[in-house]
Amino acid sequence: MADIAFMGLGNMGLPMALNLVRAGHGVTGFDLSPAAREAATAAGLALADSALDCVRQAQVIVTMLPAGKHVRAVWEEIVGAVPEGALLIDSSTIDVESARAVHELAGAQGLLALDAPVSGGTGGAVAGTLTFMCGGTAKAFAAGKPVLEAMGKRIVHCGGAGAGQAAKVCNNMILGATMVATCEAFVLAEKLGLDHQALFDVVSTSSGQSWSTTSYCPVPGPVPTSPANNGYKPGFAAALMLKDLLLSQEAAASAGAVTPMGAAAAGLYQRFVAEGSVEVDFSGIIGFLREGTLID
Repeated sequence: MADIAFMGLGNMGLPMALNLVRAGHGVTGFDLSPAAREAATAAGLALADSALDCVRQAQVIVTMLPAGKHVRAVWEEIVGAVPEGALLIDSSTIDVESARAVHELAGAQGLLALDAPVSGGTGGAVAGTLTFMCGGTAKAFAAGKPVLEAMGKRIVHCGGAGAGQAAKVCNNMILGATMVATCEAFVLAEKLGLDHQALFDVVSTSSGQSWSTTSYCPVPGPVPTSPANNGYKPGFAAALMLKDLLLSQEAAASAGAVTPMGAAAAGLYQRFVAEGSVEVDFSGIIGFLREGTLID
C-alpha cells in the first residue's frame, strides 16, 4: 500500500480518492475550493492545509484538475517538495502540450510521471470502473498501474509522454460526433413516425450500433440508466464534452490533421452550451436538434 496525495477533489476526484482509501492506501487530499474541502471532510478524507503539505510524505501524487494551466501551476509548485523516487500521475483531461511539459518538469527532478486521463464519468469514478489511458515510460506505468487499478477497471499504456491525453481526445472526438449522429437519427425517426424502442432494437444490434446508442441512448425508455431517463442531468456535462472537443481540434491543428466531423461536433456543442446548457448532459443536445435550433 502507498502513501498518496490526491489534489483536486471535485465530482471526479473525490470518489476516486475515496476508492484509494477503500483499497487500503493512505490518502491525504487537497483542494482550494471550500465546498470541495467540506465534501471531502464529510466523506472522511484526511486533508492537508496546503499543496506542499499534501505531497511532502507522498510516494504517489495524483492530480485531477480543470485545465492544463492548473496542472502546470500545481506541478511547478510541488516538484521541489516531492520525495525522491515519487510518482506523479495527472488524471485531468488537458492539452497534449501541457501533458508533455509536466512530464519534462518531473523528469528534470528525477521523478516518474504518467498522464492518465479517464473515461467513465462520475458513475465510473464512484464505482471504480474508470478506464485510464496512460502515457509515460514503462517504468512509470508499472509503478502506477497498481494504484490506478484501485480506481479503474481497465488500465491501458498508450505510449510515451502525452500519449494518454492523445488517446483521450481521440476517443472523445469519436464520442461527441457519434452522439450527434445518434441524436439526429432518433429525431429523424420521430419525424418518420418510428417508435424509439423500435429504432433502438434495430440499431443496437445492427451496423449503426455505438456506445452512444447501447449504453447512453439519448431518448427516454430504451436504456433505463441513461441521462435521458433523468431529465438529462449530467453524467457527462455538455460543457465537458465541449472542452474535450475543443482540445481535439487544438491537437488536430497542431498535428496537421483534418477532422471535419470533429470540427462540426465541436461547433454544435459550442452553440448548445452557449444557449445555456452548461450543466445539461451532453446527450441533451437532442432537444436542440429536434427543435432545429442548431441548424442554420
